[in-house]
Amino acid sequence: MAVYILLLKEYEDNEIVVYKLGPHENTMGKMKLNKIIRKFSELEEIPDKDLPSTFYFDRAVQRLAVCLERQEVVFPEKTAFES
Repeated sequence: MAVYILLLKEYEDNEIVVYKLGPHENTMGKMKLNKIIRKFSELEEIPDKDLPSTFYFDRAVQRLAVCLERQEVVFPEKTAFES
C-alpha cells in the first residue's frame, strides 16, 4: 500500500514547530514538536474512518525526525512522508 502524508508548517519559533498533516489538504490534523526537549505531540486528530490518527502521526514524526537529527535551524514550509 502506498502512503502519502502532506505536512504544512503552520508556526515556528526557537522552541516549537507546528504542522498540519494529512493525506491531502482537505483532511488534516495538527502536530507539534518541541525542539528543545525533542517531544512530538498530536494536537488534533485526523478524521479518517478507515485508519487511526496514529497511522498518520507516527509517519509524520518519522519525517520530521530527519529534520531534527540534521539540526536544521528552520523546518521546511512544506514536506511529505512517502512510501
